[in-house]
Amino acid sequence: MPIIDMTVVEGSIAPSKTQPLLDELATILLRWEGAPDTEFFREVTWVYLHEIGAERLAVGGRPGGAPRFRIDITVPAGALSERRKAGLIGDVHTAVLTAAGLDPHSVHAMHVWTLIREVPEGSWGVAGQPVTYQALKSASAAERERTGAAE
Repeated sequence: MPIIDMTVVEGSIAPSKTQPLLDELATILLRWEGAPDTEFFREVTWVYLHEIGAERLAVGGRPGGAPRFRIDITVPAGALSERRKAGLIGDVHTAVLTAAGLDPHSVHAMHVWTLIREVPEGSWGVAGQPVTYQALKSASAAERERTGAAE
């Protein structure tokens, strides 16, 4: 049940690239969480794109200039090892730069910031009930068995 909140300056990503990027980000997150890429898990993996006007971004208190991207990823605590976090950050970075048409070897590579926020056990609720990491692991195992998805 991860969430991605991506904030970008309007016009940083071409409209034709937006939907493919949102889909790719969900795919990347499911892969690094180790969840099966099934309709069930896609239904509980949300990706939000927030576009803001250029005047709403300041860098060092001054107008932001070049496109900048903040990707906030929220996952249950324990869902990602350090290795998985590193892989997730790398793949998200590449996907965003590619969608924005930016050179990964330019200064723009420093303009993609990915933040992973882990929600403590019992602090994430769905349908009025707290969700535990163990319950999510069990749901993942059941979904793999039901669909025959690889681990």
